[in-house]
Amino acid sequence: MNDWARSFADELAANGYLVIAPDLISNTIDGLEKTTDFENTDKAREAIYALNPDKVTYDLNAAFNYIKSDKASTGEVSVIGFCWGGSQTFRYATNNSELKEAIVFYGTAPKDTEVYSNIETPVYGFYGGNDNRVNATIKATDSLMKINNKVYEHEIYEGAGHAFMRRGAQENTNEANKSAHDKSWIRMLTLLKDV
Repeated sequence: MNDWARSFADELAANGYLVIAPDLISNTIDGLEKTTDFENTDKAREAIYALNPDKVTYDLNAAFNYIKSDKASTGEVSVIGFCWGGSQTFRYATNNSELKEAIVFYGTAPKDTEVYSNIETPVYGFYGGNDNRVNATIKATDSLMKINNKVYEHEIYEGAGHAFMRRGAQENTNEANKSAHDKSWIRMLTLLKDV
């Protein structure tokens, strides 16, 4: 949970959505209540990668139930994630059949091929063209989703790199990241309205 994630959540809320951005590493290490309490981003990243997947699911279920039961909620809940969070978004789609959709920004799909049959929601991917590590997984993901008769639609934004949503929101970004950022906002809002 960093300043950019907060600003993204605020901007999405400004578009008329109820938004909750859970800090999944809060209180996971004694004396550190939130992400910003970590010594640096590397230490926070280490803590994120060390999280137990079942604990992540438990926390995402808590956030899901909280937002779904909010008095202002329609009861329809989508999940959106970036990088590690994008991978967790894809994985969460294998654990929660009530999701309206899973929106995955430059995250990889689960390696366990057995879990794909559990997916009941459309998964929408957003990828930068210059993100070889993540993009190398797209073909296999597409194949596994098709074999299991699941909806997986993805866009690759040529020239954009990993984390183009955060980078594209910065003033000193390159044109490819800015373009991918802007196009992704339009696509994401369209998907949220259509589903």
